[in-house]
Amino acid sequence: QVQLVESGGGLVQAGGSLRLSCATSGGTFSRYAMGWFRQAPGKERDFVAAINWGGVVTFYADAVKGRFTISRDNAKNTVFLQLNSLKVEDTAVYYCAADELGTIGPSSSNRRSWDYWGRGTQVTVSA
Repeated sequence: QVQLVESGGGLVQAGGSLRLSCATSGGTFSRYAMGWFRQAPGKERDFVAAINWGGVVTFYADAVKGRFTISRDNAKNTVFLQLNSLKVEDTAVYYCAADELGTIGPSSSNRRSWDYWGRGTQVTVSA
């Protein structure tokens, strides 16, 4: 079965940076689109970023564009999310997701478009 495991979360001060990783196994990683979502307490799970199977096309939520960067290393079956200029409102559990379709677009912002999910990693930004 396809498994996704996030790591790299933690506590960071506002304005700081963090790098999240998502290790995958059990599937054809190089064929999957990959994405990141986040969920703050009492809120819905919101789209953050997506990257297509080849790693060339990316798509970001407006709230993080210019601050976060998604990338992937297909040789290592791993996707990354670089979080820069962090704000208190970025505090959330961050989830990794995979889509067998391989391509991305506006529908990628819908969590129901994704086939597999990790269990999340906590990011806390302090003022």
